[in-house]
Formats: sequence, C-alpha cells, structure tokens
Amino acid sequence: MTAASLRALLDGIVDYAGLFPPASLDMRAAVANYGEYLASTESWALGRFVLPIARLPEYEEARRANDGGAAVSEPWRLSALTGGDTLADITRAVEFNVRGGAGVIDALEAKLGTGDDIRRVASRLTGDMELFVEVPVRDDPLQLVRAVADVGAKAKIRTGGTTEDAFPSSREVARFIRRCVEVGAPFKATAGLHHPIRARYHLTYAANAPEGVMFGFLNVFLAAALLRSGASEDDAVAMLETTDAADLRFDDLGLSWREHRLTTDQLRVARRSLARSFGSCSFSEPVDDLRALALL
Repeated sequence: MTAASLRALLDGIVDYAGLFPPASLDMRAAVANYGEYLASTESWALGRFVLPIARLPEYEEARRANDGGAAVSEPWRLSALTGGDTLADITRAVEFNVRGGAGVIDALEAKLGTGDDIRRVASRLTGDMELFVEVPVRDDPLQLVRAVADVGAKAKIRTGGTTEDAFPSSREVARFIRRCVEVGAPFKATAGLHHPIRARYHLTYAANAPEGVMFGFLNVFLAAALLRSGASEDDAVAMLETTDAADLRFDDLGLSWREHRLTTDQLRVARRSLARSFGSCSFSEPVDDLRALALL
C-alpha cells in the first residue's frame, strides 16, 4: 500500500518527455508509451505529455495511428515547448486547441531572457494555458523569478542533463526554490530526475555511459515542501543531498525526516501551490525505482 503522504507528494508529478534525451524516442513510440502509462495502475502519478510545438502535426498523426486509424478517442493534456518565435508558437497552440481532437495544450514552456520578454509573451496567452519560463540558476535568479510571478506565470528549473556540467549545485537548486517561495512563483523541474533518491547513475542509456551524481525527485520536491513550511535553505540543501531513502519515513499522516515533520496536507498543498511537476523521458524508471525501494 502506498502511504497517503507519498501519494499526495507524487500525484500527477511526472510530465512524460520521452521525445527528449536521453531516451530520444520517435513520436510513435513515445505516444504508444504514454497510452500504456495512462492505462497502468500507476497512472495517478502521470502528468502531461511533453512535446515541441513544431511537432504537433506529427503528434496528431501518431495519435491516429495509435488508435488504429480511427478518430482519437480521448484528448491528452499536453505541455508544449516553444521554439525560436514564441509568439508565433502561441498562435499555433491556440489554433490547435480551437481545432480540438488529439490533445489540449494547457501548458507552454519557454526560454525568455528578460522581464520584458516574459510580459510580452504572458500578455498573448489565453487563460487556459499555464506558462513555464526556464530560469538559469548559476547566478541568483531573483529578478527573473519575480518577473515570472508578476505576470502569474510559473518558473522552470533544469536540474540536470546528459553531462555532469549540466547539473546545478544543491545550493543553487535550494536558492532557486527559496526565491520561488519568496515571490510566490510555482515551478516545475526538468532533466536528470529519473530516480527517486540522490546517487550516482548513468547519465544516458548508452552502453558504457558515463556516471554522475543526479538529484532524486523525492529530494527536490521534499526540499520544496520544507522551504514552503518555513525550513531554512541549509535544511533544503541537506534534503537535496540525502542519499538514503530509509531516512524518508512516509506514513498516511505525513513524512518524517530528521527533526522535521511534514503532514500529508502540507505535501499536497506544496505540490498544488509550489512544486508542480517534473519532466522525465521515462515514466517506468521512476515507478520501478519506487517499487524497488518498497515505496509503491
């Protein structure tokens, strides 16, 4: 039985990004996988299907093929990444939603470097689309995170990649989350979060792939819940660097870690108001790891 506190923490948490590295699946394979995940017993942990806006026609074709050439049976929730012309991509996304059918784009993910860019893009969005703005975290991201919050958008942090230098430090991740708490900006994370707990893992699926220390998604989302509950940035760093899943004690009423206690309701509210989801090119890997830790 999955503890109620863990279920609250993980509900709808994984945005499936099988098109992206290191999986880099073709569209038909990614669509087929997502359909299987929706029908699985762990579908409660599944979020949106992630794709570039430029690949929407390919997605629609793959959905029709996956449904045996018939009309698409159910629209999927989509998170669409914009390309070089964000405003033109917003128009494409709106037209896709108006046409209806294979999916509904209810989230856009964009790289926007200035507050003016964020305001300009946010002003073009319809009310049914969330905007996630990728924020660099090597330097203090306060100004950009504040600009995101000012327009009612969300932030996005890249927590890894396929090379060791793509991973921010624990202190940088904790600072980013603290800034999100301070200004009231929800966020999502992406890249390098295939596994529940921090450890050394292979960085790609290639044979003899190099290894690196990767954040665990439990570490990141519990660090967010701690900061939202009033814990210090040092506490968040310590959580981000926790490597023993046995230190995280989930029960139906909450989570215990060191001297900290987070109730199930605190975890649920932290997910809803702060730490929204993470993008992963695998859904089965996080689920399998949780099973191996006897958490599912």
